[in-house]
Formats: sequence, C-alpha cells, structure tokens
Amino acid sequence: MPNDAQPLPEIARAVREDDLRNSQPVYAVWEITLRCDLACNHCGSRAGKPRPDELSTAQALDTVRQLGEMGVREVTLIGGEAYLRHDWPELVRAIRAAGMNCSMTTGGRQVDAAMARTMADAGLQQVSVSLDGLEATHDTLRGVRGSYRAALRTMDLVREAGITIASNTQINQLNFGELEQIFEVIAEHGSVGWQVQLTAAMGRAADRPEWLLQPYQVLELMPRLIRLKRRGNARGITLFPANNIGYFGPHEGELRTLFGSGGHWVGCTAGITTLGLEADGTIKGCPSLPTAEYAGGNLKSDSLRDVWQRSAKLRVVRDGKELWGFCASCYYSDSCQAGCTWTSHVLLGKAGNMPYCHHRALELAKQGKRERIELREKAPGIPFDHGTYALVLEDAPELAAQADFLARPLPPGES
Repeated sequence: MPNDAQPLPEIARAVREDDLRNSQPVYAVWEITLRCDLACNHCGSRAGKPRPDELSTAQALDTVRQLGEMGVREVTLIGGEAYLRHDWPELVRAIRAAGMNCSMTTGGRQVDAAMARTMADAGLQQVSVSLDGLEATHDTLRGVRGSYRAALRTMDLVREAGITIASNTQINQLNFGELEQIFEVIAEHGSVGWQVQLTAAMGRAADRPEWLLQPYQVLELMPRLIRLKRRGNARGITLFPANNIGYFGPHEGELRTLFGSGGHWVGCTAGITTLGLEADGTIKGCPSLPTAEYAGGNLKSDSLRDVWQRSAKLRVVRDGKELWGFCASCYYSDSCQAGCTWTSHVLLGKAGNMPYCHHRALELAKQGKRERIELREKAPGIPFDHGTYALVLEDAPELAAQADFLARPLPPGES
C-alpha cells in the first residue's frame, strides 16, 4: 500500500481470529476489463466501454502475485470481454506461473483460430462459452445479430486448440422453453460442463422485469434440470447449478453431488472462499455483488490480504446475514443462510430473504399460495446496479392439489 494511502473506513485495525480460521480465498473471478464487443440486454455490469481507470499491466501482475500469496487456487477471467484487454495472454501466463489454474468466460464474438491458439499457448485450461438460447433468443439477449453462430464457432475452435470447453446459460423467460434444445447444442459442440443460473435483477436485466422468472416457476424448472443432469451424466456433460438455483427441494441431493457438501446447499461463499475483482481494482467477496453496497477496498490503495481479512464488506456472509421474511423462520435457515446473497439483494434491496427457492415454493404450494415479483423502483443505470421489487403473495389453489406430486423425488432412471 502506498505510504500516503488511507485504508477505507470499513477496514478494521485488527484481524479477527475467526477470519483467519474460517475464511480462505480459493476461487477468484476477475473482471479484467469492462470493455465488451456485445451489448447483452441482461448484463449485470452494463459492460461496453472500458472503465476509465482500469488496472495497468504492472498493477494487474501485482494482483496476480497477491492472489498467489493468498493461496487462491483458480482464477476465472471475465469482462466485459476478457480478450479485449491487450495484455490478457500475459496475465494468463502469470497466473499459471504462480501455480494457479486459469479459465476464461467469453461470449466469443471475435475468437478465431489464431486467438484460440494464443489461448492454448498462454496456458488457459478451460474456456466457458455463454450460450443463452437458440439462435433468435441468444442474439436477442446478446444484443448482436450473429453472436449465436460466433459462440458455436468459438466452442469448436477452442476445443480444436486443445482447451477444455464448458458452457454457461442464464435462465429467463426468453429461453425458459429452450433448455432441452440448448443442452443438445452444447453436447454437439463438445462441452464437458454446463453451468446454469437464473438471470438476476441487476444491470440491464433490471431494466427488463418481464424477462425475469417468477419465483413459483422453480416448481417447473427444478425437475427439468434434474432430467437434464441425468442426460448429461450419460453423455459426459456435467450440469452444475450456480448459487441462485436450488435449495433443499426433493432434487437437491442429486443436483449438488459434485460439491463435497453431502449433496445440499451449504450457504453463500462470498468472502469465505470466493473473491471478486473489478477491472479498476475494486475488491468484493463475490464478483456479482452490487458494488455500491459490497466493495471492501481497492487494489490501488489497499493490499488484498488486508481487505480480505479486515474489511467489514467482505465479512457480511462470514458474520451471518440478517434473515427476514420467509427465510427467517425456515427449517433450513442455519445451513442455507437465505441462499444467494447477490440475487436476493438486487431483487429486494437487501440480503436475507431469497424467493427463488425450491423448498419455499413447495411449502407455499401446500398452502395453495405462490409468490410473484413486481418492480417498484427502477435501477439508476450504472454497472452492477439494481432496482427494488416487491414480493406479492397470492392464492394459487391449483398448486395445493398438485403439492404432493410436485414434492416427489424424480424416480431413479427417469430422464
């Protein structure tokens, strides 16, 4: 830290023993530029132009050093579009030289054979290509015609260069009916992993409330995902849920069998094992968290270790979120801690109450009830921003009649 720099007020003077014992950054997601060649209409960071004060190459390389010294095992480079930063191959090589695994998430619009070879030569071990629907849906969501075909081309070129290919999909109203077809596409193009997550009410997605799933739709989504997971198992494709999908329904154990957690959600990892970095050096406990509320420091003025160990903003999840609403009295509250901090905060203005929960939807269904979200306050229009939604509890007597069926585990072998 420069001698004339002052730590942020949220950084405590002393390190707590609990922070040393119960938290260790293992996985870092690093936005290395906000510059992007797509115009995604569901982009949480509202990417497009680079931030005016992004880290220099020297600062970025020093960040790699600090990540390695902190014991981080894997770094995923994201954007914007990570390959639009001129020195990205140098950063990949540095990450690998420091003993960390390195992957990249991309929309793939400008990847050609030469870039794919550069990725391999630099040491990238996995590239995850975003695929958010069939052609018309994907191009609508990504905001650029031709982005679907570019994504498929990228998958083929990167795989041919010898790099493992994975895929990721945000689930929303536009592609809700296409998940099975998306699976077939990624299988055809050689993906070995498929991460699925809900589109959250952040950034440009916050401007399109009609695109967001309603909480009760998890009742249909979860059995479909289990069927897809089983199809993937049979074809060498691992479907794994992001942190805003699931929670203690009848399919939870099967959905999370790969996470070493006994087959169930064990709570948000922001600031516990997960670290998020923005291109200007902002440090957060999770890359998706709203910057205004969760930025704990900046690499230009603070050491990564100091922020990780002593920033109040990175201690939020470690200290236990304040639960409210349905989550406050839930049977699973001690373990679950109200699910994904990011998704609940950007929806309701604070963490601690997560309506996109399978267990919750099933419990409400038994009562002939369901929850619906309604936009009340629009987002201001800056990166990682959000509006505010209201939860509306409404009668749904048809769900009470189906409650027992909805709560049944999918029979073994059914796919």
